[in-house]
Formats: sequence, structure tokens, C-alpha cells
Amino acid sequence: MAEFSEDRRQGSRSRPGRAQPERRQGSRSDARRGQDRRPPASRPAGPDQPRAAAALDQPRAAAYAVLQAVSEQDAYANLVLPRQLAAAGLTGRDAALATELGYGTLRATGTLDEVLRRCASRDLADIDMPVLNLLRLGAYQLLRTRIPTHAAVATTVDLARATGQGRASGFVNAVLRKVSARDYAGWCDEIARDASPLGALAIRYSHPGWIVAAFADALRVERAESGQPAEELPGELPAALAADDERPETHLVGWPGRIGQAELAAEAGGEPGPYSPYAVRLSSGGEPGALAAVREQRAGVQDEGSQLCALALAGLPLAGPDERWLDLAAGPGGKAALLAALAADRGARLTANELHPHRAELVARATEGWDVEIVVGDSRSRQPDDRGFDRVLLDAPCTGLGALRRRPEARWRRSPADLDELTALQAELLDAALRLARPGGLVAYVTCSPHLAETRQQVERVLAGGLAELVDARPAFAGVPDLGDSAMVQLWPHRHGTDAMFFAALRRR
Repeated sequence: MAEFSEDRRQGSRSRPGRAQPERRQGSRSDARRGQDRRPPASRPAGPDQPRAAAALDQPRAAAYAVLQAVSEQDAYANLVLPRQLAAAGLTGRDAALATELGYGTLRATGTLDEVLRRCASRDLADIDMPVLNLLRLGAYQLLRTRIPTHAAVATTVDLARATGQGRASGFVNAVLRKVSARDYAGWCDEIARDASPLGALAIRYSHPGWIVAAFADALRVERAESGQPAEELPGELPAALAADDERPETHLVGWPGRIGQAELAAEAGGEPGPYSPYAVRLSSGGEPGALAAVREQRAGVQDEGSQLCALALAGLPLAGPDERWLDLAAGPGGKAALLAALAADRGARLTANELHPHRAELVARATEGWDVEIVVGDSRSRQPDDRGFDRVLLDAPCTGLGALRRRPEARWRRSPADLDELTALQAELLDAALRLARPGGLVAYVTCSPHLAETRQQVERVLAGGLAELVDARPAFAGVPDLGDSAMVQLWPHRHGTDAMFFAALRRR
């Protein structure tokens, strides 16, 4: 639950699903927002006429604009929100509130809609999207923050009037009053009364049921590999789901040879990452692109789990030549840049292959200053040469289930139907990676997903074909705890504070 009130808009978050603590007393600004305000006398207006810009609650307006862009334009929240904050001039606590309300509402949309179905007098499909997003935003404040009830309702009604939805203000007020009759835990208990254990977790942690099942399957397999008794509902599953609702830290990477970890931590005001020698973690907000180290390409933004995967490929022992490295699907270029820096230090050269020209341009910019060959084209049709590549990275396109905490709307955009197309593409790319590697060369298969169809099953298919052998990857993740008993590595947000990156190392026969 977000620790936001109007007089204190920053704070810690407890895991969703716990009983809601007593709400704090709102500030004077809450009291003012809770009043039934009228348009200024000098600006007579009907209920649909927008208020003057100064009358808008800017943090809530910014959050609402993000919800609208995601719903109606299929936009990405992480791209829209910074623009909204900049346009409104929001910083500090106001920016933190806008971020919490926008991202939090998107993450919780599934459960919020189930609550609203029980409180609205009409089907949600019959509610105009702008009004539905107002209801979601208000319900999130009521159920998942400590904003007082009167402030959550009144500011949402005000926002309806200020955004041209004045005719729906009475409806919004009535629905949110019904929502406030229970706290979040109470609504979850009500909705999940007849649900399966997995279904109850899907409601409590606001994940689609198929994603909950995918996480459960992955954790169950890990438990079985460790020789532990089977669990129908893995005990770790609630923590894995709750981690997706935590506000993620920003992770930086200091490019080798350009800036050291300690120097980057001091400049950015962060802490050295616990696992990667190049990682810095930022617990506070802010715009990393404003850092001099990032602007000057001495550092970049990259999850520590992604860094570990690139470092693992570079660090695994290899017999024979070690001069030609390949990033098979390189866009947008973060891992390619780290590999390029590591290769340069060892006298190797990286080739970065990217299908899409615009993404290849991103790779070129990310790797500027290193000797990198950029190739634009479909790597699946690339023919091997006489030498082959010594090390190959395949960071395969995937569902992205391992980064749901960073992409708040993603859990509702993906569906099981996406798996068929993605897993077929992953298989073709992995076959191409092995074909392009020399005998004895190493291929790293990486996905940002724990879904078994995108991870272990892809590797098992290749192993069954006899073209490669599995290499134990765990020694290349030295110092990383809780890796389990498999030669393949699955990172988890709740264990490692990284995205849920999967890594398998294959040696070409």
C-alpha cells in the first residue's frame, strides 16, 4: 500500500493484500480538495467545461493522462509519464505522487475492475473509457494508498469536471463511495470467495491468472530440481507476485574503461550493485538521463540482471580462439555496449546484428566509441562462415514477464496467445545462433521471462537435437545467491532485486 497523503507524498509501500492500515489524517490541502468547489464566479461554466489550468490537481491530472494514453493510444507508460511530468513542471513529491498513481493504477487494473464491476450500476464495457479511467484512478487511491477517503473521492470528482467529464461526476462520486465501503483486503476476499488458490492470488496481487500459473510452474520446477517436496502452490509465489508491485530501483551500468563503479555511485547518489562490478542502484527517483555520466556515454541505464547475463557469457571458459563475438538480436544495444567494452579489453571484436534499421541505429549509438560491426538483417537467414563465432549472445524476443514491475501495463497486454508466435521465433533464432557459432563455441540463450515455454523448454529442445551440450552457468554468476541446483540460471526480483532474467549456456558440438 502506498504511503501517500497530500501532505506527505513519498513513503514506503507494504505488499498488496495486507489489511489496510488506518489512514492518516489528511493535510489542509486535502480538506480544501474535499470541498465541493464551484467554478470561479468570473468563469461561469457548465459541468463539462474544463476548469482553468491552475485549478487542476496536477499530479492526478498527469496520472490520468498516462492512463488515457495507455488505454486509447496503446502507449507505453514509461515513455508517456516523463513527458507529462515535464509538461506540468512536476518534481519532488508531486512527481512521486503522479508516478505512484499512474503506475500503481495500471498495475492494479485487473483487480480494480473487478471491484468496480460490483459497485457500478452498469457493465464496465458500457462506461466510456475516460470515465472508467477516472474510476480506476479513484479506486486505486481508496484501496491502495493512505489518501483519506474524502480526498480520494473529491479530487477524482474534481478531475472529472476539469477534464470534460462533468456529466459523469455524480456517477463517479456514487461508485467511489461504494468502493470505499471495504478496504483492499476485504474486496479481495469478497471477489475470490469461490476462486481457486491460484485465482485468489491473481486477484490479491492483480495479475492475470495465466501469469500466476506460469510463475507457479517455474518455481515448482526449481523446487523439484532441489529435491524438495512438491507444492501445489509454491510458498514463494506470493513474494514473487508482490515483487512486481514494488516500485523498482533504477539500475545504472558504468561502461568498463570509462567510469568506475565507485565513481558512478558517488556521482549518481546511488549504491554499488551487489553482484555486477559495473552496477549502481538508485533507490530514489529522478531522471537518470540528466546525469553527466549518462549524457557523456560513460554510463547507461541497464538492469543488473541484464548486466549479469552479458558478463556470464564473457566470463565462461572457452577452449580455442576467443576473438569473434556476436550479439544476434542486439537492439536497442545495452548488452551489446557492455559486450563491446569487454571484448575490446580482451582483443576481441563484437558483431551486432539487428533486424530493424531504426533499432540498429540505437545499437550504433549505444556502442559508439568501440570497434563494433553493425549488421542489419534477419539473423535467421545469415549463413555461417568458415570460422564461426566464438561467443554468441541471443537475448531473444519474449513476453517480458520478467520485467512487469518496470512496465506496469504489460501484464494486461500480453496473453497466452502471444506464446505460440514468440516461442516459434525463439526456436528459430536459437537454431541460428548455434549454426553461427563455431564448434566448441558458446551460445548464451537469454530471455526476460521465467515462463517455462520460453526458457527451459527451448533449451531442452536443442539438447534433444544433439547439436549442443549444456554448460553449467552458475560459476559465471559468482556471488549471486539462491540460484538453485540447475545448470541454467533464473534470476527473480524478489530474490535478487533484478528483472527475472533467464540464462542458459550451450556449447556447440
